[in-house]
Parts: sequence; C-alpha cells; structure tokens
Amino acid sequence: MGRMIFPNLPVKDVAKAREFWSGLGFEFNEDFSSADAACLVINDQASVMLLADDFFHGFHDTVPHTGTEMLLCLAVESREEVDQLCEAAGAAGATDADARVEHGPMYGGSFSDLDGHLWEIMWMSPS
Repeated sequence: MGRMIFPNLPVKDVAKAREFWSGLGFEFNEDFSSADAACLVINDQASVMLLADDFFHGFHDTVPHTGTEMLLCLAVESREEVDQLCEAAGAAGATDADARVEHGPMYGGSFSDLDGHLWEIMWMSPS
C-alpha cells in the first residue's frame, strides 16, 4: 500500500465545513470524524482532516496564523470539472471562485473556503 496523507486544517465550525464540502460532492470517513473533526475524503490515499480550531491547536500547542499557511491543489478529470467545482464552491459561500487561468497544458481555478483556506483546482491535459 502506498503512503497516505492527512493534511489537518483548522476550521471555525466543523458542521458548516462538512455542509460546504458535502455540497461540492465530497464524502466523509465517519470512522475518523467526530464533533471536533471531519475526515474529508479526497481519494483512497488522501483525506483532509477539518478540525475545530481549539482541537487543532491543542495537538501541539500551536497558535493561529494570520496569513496563508499552505495552498492545497486538487487535480480533477476535466476542464469542465474545474469550472463546476469552482462555481459550486462560490455558490456555497467560497470567495474568489470566478477567475480561471491557463498555463500551457494546465487549466485551473481557485477559491478560499469558508475558513479562508486556499484551494486550487487544476486539470492537466494528458497530451
């Protein structure tokens, strides 16, 4: 089995975060979810842990950052899926979901989720 990855992100409201991502068509692994955590399934090898702020910062006695901590890039199957996911995110309350970019064989969009985490949605041409 390959290595799995579970990035952890702090969120203000776990229930609202679940509602947002469910509205975009994502599922959650209930075995790793609770009132303080939601395990957002990306695929068989990657999930994102959406953790209540105090729960997140309690693991290593961390303090909240005031700027962007990371940029998460999610690859999708088509240009249309980039547009659909970004449009759905905007309709669900995400910000800056309208701009699209083309870089050679890549096409993408991005948005900030309800907690300000920056997500890039990218399609790469197979040719």
